[in-house]
Amino acid sequence: MSEQWPNGWYRDEPRQQAGPSFTPRPDAEGSPFEPTQAVPRGSAWPAQPLTRSWPGDGEPPRTRGPRGWRRWVRPKRILAGLVVLVVVLGVAAAGLYFDLNSKLTRVNVLTPTGFTSAGTNWLIAGSDSRGGLTRAEEAQLALGHDISGGRSDTIMLLHMPSNGTRPTLVSIPRDSYVPIQGHGYNKINAAYSLGGPKLLIQTVQNRTGLHIDHYMGIGFGGLVDVVNDVGGVTVCLPGPMKDPKAGLNLKAGCQVLNGDQALGFVRTRAFAEGDLQREQDQRILLKGILSKMTSAGTLANPFAVIPAANGAASAITVDQGTGLSSLVSVAFALRDPVTTAVPLAPDPFASTGVGSVVVWDKATARQFFSDLAHDQPLPKSLVTGSSVQGTA
Repeated sequence: MSEQWPNGWYRDEPRQQAGPSFTPRPDAEGSPFEPTQAVPRGSAWPAQPLTRSWPGDGEPPRTRGPRGWRRWVRPKRILAGLVVLVVVLGVAAAGLYFDLNSKLTRVNVLTPTGFTSAGTNWLIAGSDSRGGLTRAEEAQLALGHDISGGRSDTIMLLHMPSNGTRPTLVSIPRDSYVPIQGHGYNKINAAYSLGGPKLLIQTVQNRTGLHIDHYMGIGFGGLVDVVNDVGGVTVCLPGPMKDPKAGLNLKAGCQVLNGDQALGFVRTRAFAEGDLQREQDQRILLKGILSKMTSAGTLANPFAVIPAANGAASAITVDQGTGLSSLVSVAFALRDPVTTAVPLAPDPFASTGVGSVVVWDKATARQFFSDLAHDQPLPKSLVTGSSVQGTA
């Protein structure tokens, strides 16, 4: 026994009061251990450590929680942290909003009319302005040099109904033969050259009978920057598109266009339909840009949405009454609009003293714009859509 328990501690050292212990033998229920009584005095087994106990059969008494980081998981502290986070994010969002709003270029271009229209009408114009581009960039984009004056390569009318139905995006051919106040009949884009956005708005109002509530314009350089800022725009082409004059060389199928390619895409007229096909491409690109900017992936990523919003705000020109919130509503409206073009005459092309022009079907166009003015759906026969597909 002394070999098993050296120094004879079981004989010489004082014994402790034995507490409850466990013996390694199964009980009747099959448990490997069962409680036993204290070890009797004189036993050869060493005394067991005292076991902490509490009165009754309930839970052990609650003690104070640990100090340190665990205190921060308390509900009140979590709530306070969330409140602080919300306030900080709100202040940051407000600061970003006012910063972007201040970057918009505003011009006094709206003109009064006696027309009344339901809903809200926007005139969207893309000009051939080279503002912000160097001569090297002009050469890279195949834009040419020393282009005097300004012309509107893209003219669209966005009607946003007041009854909650889908908005309608209408292309107006830039060669439309229309009367321009003080200048007789001419191509509609000549109004931009002769009197800027203000005369263009006045001409569109007089020709359509719709009151223009807001204006938005963008130049070549701005378009390139915006497309690059949103990370490119996806289009799906039924066939390849090549046009050296526009610096364009695209393959068939779905692909992401960068800023340079997007500009060539909306400029090319290398189609049998000329400007009529180009109008469809312009609508697809505009929808693609704004769909990308308002997509969940962009909005949830501050490293994507902030540069895109900054680029767009710096690139566009708007009327004096347009704020950033209005532009946001336009962006969401253009995610899924009805897309079409002004109804044209059966034989729409004509030669005049101002060159080759496009002629509208006057009676059909009058009814077309009357339907928009009264928030009425357009006949399916007048909704042309596009052979090119675009996605966000």
